[in-house]
Amino acid sequence: MNSWMTHQISNQFDELQDYNLFESDSILQEILANYGSRNQAQLAEFGHVVGSSQYYEYAELANTHTPILHQFDPRGRRKDVVEFHPAWHEWMALNRKYAVHSHPFSIFTKQAGWIDWAAKFYLAGQVECGNLCPNSMTLGSIPLIQKEPELWKKIGEKLLSTEYDQRDIPISKKKSIWLGMGMTEKQGGSDVRANETTAVPVAESGRGKAYLLTGHKWFFSAPMCDAHLVVAKTELDGLACFFVPRWLEDGQKNAIHIQRLKDKVGNSSNSSSEVEFQNAWGLMIGEAGRGIPTIIEMANYTRLTCSVGSSAMLRQALVQCISYTRQRKAFGQHLADQPLMQSVLVDMALETEAAMQLSFYLAHCYESDDALSTAWKRIMTPASKFWICKRAVEMTGEAMEVFGGNGYVNTGIMARIFKEAPVNTIWEGSGNVMCLDVLRAMSREPESIELLLQDLATTALHHETLKHELQSLTQVFAQRAEDLQFMGRSVISRLVILAQSVLLLRHAPDYIAQAFINSRYSTFHGRVVGMLNPVDIDVDAILERALTS
Repeated sequence: MNSWMTHQISNQFDELQDYNLFESDSILQEILANYGSRNQAQLAEFGHVVGSSQYYEYAELANTHTPILHQFDPRGRRKDVVEFHPAWHEWMALNRKYAVHSHPFSIFTKQAGWIDWAAKFYLAGQVECGNLCPNSMTLGSIPLIQKEPELWKKIGEKLLSTEYDQRDIPISKKKSIWLGMGMTEKQGGSDVRANETTAVPVAESGRGKAYLLTGHKWFFSAPMCDAHLVVAKTELDGLACFFVPRWLEDGQKNAIHIQRLKDKVGNSSNSSSEVEFQNAWGLMIGEAGRGIPTIIEMANYTRLTCSVGSSAMLRQALVQCISYTRQRKAFGQHLADQPLMQSVLVDMALETEAAMQLSFYLAHCYESDDALSTAWKRIMTPASKFWICKRAVEMTGEAMEVFGGNGYVNTGIMARIFKEAPVNTIWEGSGNVMCLDVLRAMSREPESIELLLQDLATTALHHETLKHELQSLTQVFAQRAEDLQFMGRSVISRLVILAQSVLLLRHAPDYIAQAFINSRYSTFHGRVVGMLNPVDIDVDAILERALTS
């Protein structure tokens, strides 16, 4: 032995890389087949690329070498440019190539457009989440811009384009563009009605007319996007929504001044900023006075992306934990074979599949405008955004613990996922805002909750535990509005778990559905991960389904 060697490296294993994220995910394949996807060959191709060590490295680089703001050139002229590491552009180009930003709206998309989109978003989000922010906002903006014929004629093809164009130049000269969002102001936060940014008409007022915006946005997502949808108040018509480009058609920079980039806990590869408008040019989209409903239409899509994105984090954390524990030994036995560790892994597997089933069913509902699909979208989109994103925060913390000290360092994917998870609980509305949105929908659109409960009943009434829970929840929903609001988090959590249970009974193997239901409706569940009763839980089958050995 070399006298200078103080130790031998053994029983140490790197995070899983160089595997096909799609082909290793039998649950995803089942879900896609169930909803009629015909795009699995392309998804397998995408899963191979995303799971390569090269793209894991790109993710690490993009989050290590974070965006840099250059406000001025060497002679003091404003330039307001955010510089990204080349790895960021690799990720942006990849997602653009596979239409992660636009798949449901492509003219080539046929059946299961939203389901196939969800699969792409879910696969990419397992490895690098920051670049999904501009993808998500661009996706949500497309249906809004489609309602503005003149604007769509100018930029529609550039929004749908799968060719990446990173140049910072006017939209008219670009091959493809990204759209961002600007709602939050420091005095209002989620209370958009408190916004103080003003918009004054250049000449005529109203939809499709030009305005000059003055004000400040406390969170301005992805400032290098080619345009943003911005909420501002007008003197006569109240709040309105505006399309505000980064460059003007005459080749001049619009008067959008980036004050600083936000130093965030996670989501590090993506730039979030604080900006000022100093008579920035914008075009009113949507009806005057309907700024909040207009931008909320976009948020309905981006809230779905939060659920799918958090499901992706759950999946990656689970896969990494299973792979690691199957290799690492403690006390003479692989961790994955030790009962207490198995209880943690099984709980994570059940939580992940439940999140997937709900997220993908919601995506399926976005493919239809029938009354039942609309009810699921209206009630369960904010509800699932609340619950799945919350669970991702807890589960990614558990995943770090599985890796021990190796999980608590910034040189691997576990810490990055852990720091990434909270952004989805906050972006597009915090947990309280989501719960209030669900309760508001139930109050204003009682037919939606009635339809939803009727649909859940078709399955729940055949299962004694779920039948009791459905009856109990129905009674709770009949209480006073003030009491319901006080219990909002509890009630919405119960609604989501009931919906997940029903979907698992419909679409997953019985041993998965029953294990989820038995554990989620036991007395002790929810205190910490892994508090399961081993009775009637097929540990080997659940873990093999989660990741084939």
